[in-house]
Order: sequence, then structure tokens, then C-alpha cells
Amino acid sequence: MQINILKNLVDEMAGAGTGTIVDILFDKDDVNEFLIAKKMDLTINQVRNILYKLSAEGLVSFTRKKDKKKGWYIYFWTLDKEKCLRKIEGEYIKKLSELKQTLSDRENKRYYNCKGCNIEVGEEKALESDFSCDECTEVYELVDNTNAIRDIKGKITKKENELKEIKSELEMERERLNKKKEKKRAATAKKEVKSKKKGALKEKPKSKKPLHTTASAKSGRKATKGEPKKGSAQKSRKK
Repeated sequence: MQINILKNLVDEMAGAGTGTIVDILFDKDDVNEFLIAKKMDLTINQVRNILYKLSAEGLVSFTRKKDKKKGWYIYFWTLDKEKCLRKIEGEYIKKLSELKQTLSDRENKRYYNCKGCNIEVGEEKALESDFSCDECTEVYELVDNTNAIRDIKGKITKKENELKEIKSELEMERERLNKKKEKKRAATAKKEVKSKKKGALKEKPKSKKPLHTTASAKSGRKATKGEPKKGSAQKSRKK
């Protein structure tokens, strides 16, 4: 990632010197806020103030855990690479648009300056003051825009090349996140299938033993020696 660019961006968003927090959070997950405060030599409230500003822009995320001994919550912070790159991309697009507008102005408009006061004004302002400097009354001189145009074009080329790198890095980060999501989705699906199979085995009915239909099985006992059989008792009654 373009760490230096991101550090400059954080400086603009949260104040000068705050960009060092990028070095602490970069390529790490769930960094303890007290560790961040120690490394930055700031109070916990100062660090939280910086992180809350970055969180409002979506550049960082957090989880919190309750300290069982002390009873308060401790926050753990993670830098969101994809959102950071998107933010940088947006800032570059904005700066490129401004540079291109400046280039257009330099190519199509006239500018005047006072060498003594080192003041440059546009044609409208020069007309208002009869082409004389408001500070020293010296006559303005027409500015040669050739060097300025060349410098602006160089800056535009540089920004466009850097933007290509940012876009490429952003694409790779998105691919990484998509692969991570797919892997997680596959693991969840596998777990669900395994759980369903386990549930199906539990619900499977147990096999019942076959019932015996013999007379001795129904009575629950065997005929003892000397006891007349049921058939022989019926014959004796007929006689």
C-alpha cells in the first residue's frame, strides 16, 4: 500500500503528526488502543480522538472487550486496507481534476505579476486596478505561462501514474477479500452439510426385534415336565 500517501492523508484528516498511527496499525489486526497510545506517546483519550475521526471516514474498524478485573472496555483497532485505498483513489481523482482545471486556466487565460511585491493576479483583477499593483503602484507585467504549463503537465503525469498503481493495488486487495469470503462461505457450507448428516443419523429409527408367535412365547413360559398339553386336555374332556 501507498503508506506515505496514507500517512499524509491521515495528517490532513486528524491533525499534524497523527499519520504515524498508520505504521502501528499497518498489516495488523485488533491492535490494543493502550499499545497505540504508548507507541505514539499520547494519552488514551488523544489516541481515541484520532481513531474516532478515522473511523468516521471508514478507514479503521474496532472490536471491544470488557476487562474482567477493571470492569471497563478496551478497544482493539484494525486498519481497513480496501477502504483506505478507495479513500486515496478518491483524493487522487480530486487532485487530478484540480490540476487539469489549473492547466486549462494557464493555457487559456492571462496572468500578470508585480516583481517587486511578488504578487500574481488574473486578467480581471489587473483590469480593476488599471494594471497597477495595489501595494506599490508599479505596473503589472504579463506572465509567460510556458514554464507553469510544463510544470503542471509534469504533475498531472506523475499523479496519473500513481493513480494507476493505486487502482492496481485496490483491485488486488478486492480479489484477496473476495477469495477470503469464498473460503469462509465454503467452510460454512461444509459445516452445515456435516451438521445435517449428523442430525439425520440421530433421527434414524432403531430396528425392532421380530415378534414370536408360538404359544410358549405368548404365555411367556415353557410347559413343565408332566404338565398336560393344551391339546390333550381338550381330548380328555370329549371322552
